[in-house]
Amino acid sequence: MDKFWLQSYPADVPHEIHPEQFESLTQLLEDSFRKNAAKPFSVCMERWMSYGQLDQLSQALGAWLQSRGLEPGARVAIMLPNVPQFAVTMAGILRAGYICVNVNPLYTARELQHQLEDSGATAIVILENFAHVLQAVIEKTSVQHVVMASMGDLLGAVYGRWITFAVRNLARMVPPFTLPLSEGRSVTRFNDAILQGSRQKLSPSHAMLDSIAFLQYTGGTTGLSKGAVLTHRNIVAAVLQSEAWFTPALARVGDVSKINCIAALPLYHIFALTLCLLAVRWGAHLTLIPNPRDFAKFVQLLKKRPFHVLPGVNTLFNALLQQPEFKSVDFSGLCVAQAGGMAASQGTAQAWLETTGCPMIEGWGMSETCAIGTNNPVTNKEFTGTIGLPLPSIEIAIKDDAGQSLPLGESGEICIKGPQVMPGYYHQPAENEKAFTADGFMRTGDIGIM
Repeated sequence: MDKFWLQSYPADVPHEIHPEQFESLTQLLEDSFRKNAAKPFSVCMERWMSYGQLDQLSQALGAWLQSRGLEPGARVAIMLPNVPQFAVTMAGILRAGYICVNVNPLYTARELQHQLEDSGATAIVILENFAHVLQAVIEKTSVQHVVMASMGDLLGAVYGRWITFAVRNLARMVPPFTLPLSEGRSVTRFNDAILQGSRQKLSPSHAMLDSIAFLQYTGGTTGLSKGAVLTHRNIVAAVLQSEAWFTPALARVGDVSKINCIAALPLYHIFALTLCLLAVRWGAHLTLIPNPRDFAKFVQLLKKRPFHVLPGVNTLFNALLQQPEFKSVDFSGLCVAQAGGMAASQGTAQAWLETTGCPMIEGWGMSETCAIGTNNPVTNKEFTGTIGLPLPSIEIAIKDDAGQSLPLGESGEICIKGPQVMPGYYHQPAENEKAFTADGFMRTGDIGIM
């Protein structure tokens, strides 16, 4: 295929990426943990976690999960907002040789039941704020092991207890719940699981590049959500593609481990998750925003220290612009304002550029492509209103209903091929038959023109 778009690439962006440099996503994580042990990984409510701490905590949680007798490849659900427990849980699951199943914490009981049943999850790590939803469905699922997190876990002994008390008793954000313990089901507090796991030894994962890393459920806009199978290769490729694409904008930062990425979008969403894993690849740190809808507090957090990468959706960018104090934020470090998840508007993009001096860069991707597909060059000086160019190692074709490629200038279905594209949906052979063309492109259902 003639990748004519390569001639429009910025000079420092490679045409291809090579996920084979890693045996698995687990290796990418562990390499960064060792290399950056003393560096900060995240800050949440002004409490910091280092890469070394993330290494130790995730090892402990992984060892605890293994001690429950879960088989290699077992599915473990994560029902957490953007709190420090999320990264610990994700890394712990992967390092133990299991599969992450990201769950939207705001799911209804029906939605949660479908995802747990469809994935066959046998364990779940959940914030207690949402445990009442799990209570309603757990006996209809295969979940045997529940790890119950509280908001203050990992925020320090004194401060953490205060946060948990405030969330439970002052804000009253934890509805009453009672999880049935029939048929051998267990409920373990998050910090207890960490403590118990720290006394055990983690057996290394044998996952390889083509092993499943995540079951990432689609939005379900056309019926029940489907689990996109994302392999270690898919995720590693997406991280390397993002790294290659952002490199020109971040050159002025110098040491990429100094980068501060704002994690306001929910990490259970593939867009935010991929950029979180990119931060790990860099050895950079994340500013975790558990409640981005509190825009006044969000702006105050942005004022605390320079930030360099801000992923968002159009509504988030627009809401920040409406805050009176947003104009007084220091934007001198901002290199990438990445828009995704929905179409960005010209008006919001123009106001963003005028306020921050950093153009909004819009891209396109799907859960099925690890959120990676096309993006505007980060060297752009203004908003283009298009979804940009295919990233390295990606092919895009515009096809008709019969699967034939259309000439330039004609509108048709956007079809995509690349190492970040899922191999298929979980246990959905009929859907997989329809999802791919004869020449290996995934049908996206989106209409575009090239």
